Amino acid sequence: MNVLFEKIDRIVIAKLNRPKALNALNSELMHELISGLLEYDKSPKVGCIIITGNEKAFCAGADIKEMAEKDFTAMFNEDYFGYWEIFSRIKTPIIAAVNGYAFGGGCELAMMCDIIYASENAQFGQPEIKLGVIPGIGGTQRLTKLVGKSKAMEIILTGKTINAREAEKIGLITQVLPQENFTKQIIEKAHLIASYSKTALKAAKEATNQALESSLKDGIVFERKLFHSLFHTKNQTEGMSAFLEKRTPNFN
Repeated sequence: MNVLFEKIDRIVIAKLNRPKALNALNSELMHELISGLLEYDKSPKVGCIIITGNEKAFCAGADIKEMAEKDFTAMFNEDYFGYWEIFSRIKTPIIAAVNGYAFGGGCELAMMCDIIYASENAQFGQPEIKLGVIPGIGGTQRLTKLVGKSKAMEIILTGKTINAREAEKIGLITQVLPQENFTKQIIEKAHLIASYSKTALKAAKEATNQALESSLKDGIVFERKLFHSLFHTKNQTEGMSAFLEKRTPNFN
């Protein structure tokens, strides 16, 4: 199996499992990961997903061996990497827990997630230029939106590697966490997110992502419609009742 799934209460951990290839993203891994995430996304009992690798590599990039023999016709007809766009349809919040290398497709996979936590040994980069190509899973677009044009250009055009502290400084990742008990810390953060109403979590994720695609005026209208719609849910009633009654809400 290229991906190992584990469910703990209301969270799911998806561990990339190609250690000999530094978790390189081949077609089999891509399909296993996305099909598994889509199934868990449907479950009302899953409130948060963690994607991780191992201590050496979150993911060292796309599988070069798989791509090297392909030509333009094959890449175009297969719409190679196009399947990754399904990842953006997943409505459950996703955390990337990055240890070690997150290069190329690995960095792009992390950026497709909603929150990125990195250990102190994490390294990020888009080295595709060294192979005579460019990022192909949204790297030029997402990196620019996250860190700005100038810094994105430097990373993409030079193929340089940056460490976790610099990644945090420029806004690529959310937070650097100590190497010790790294996974435990991420699980605790995921449990907090998963403890809330899944409907509200999905709405919050959708509204926040919309901010990247629309003007402020249109985004506020979109947000308000989602806000109003949540007043038709049992969890809104439960959440506000619990607040007024000074008790912990029991979301379903």
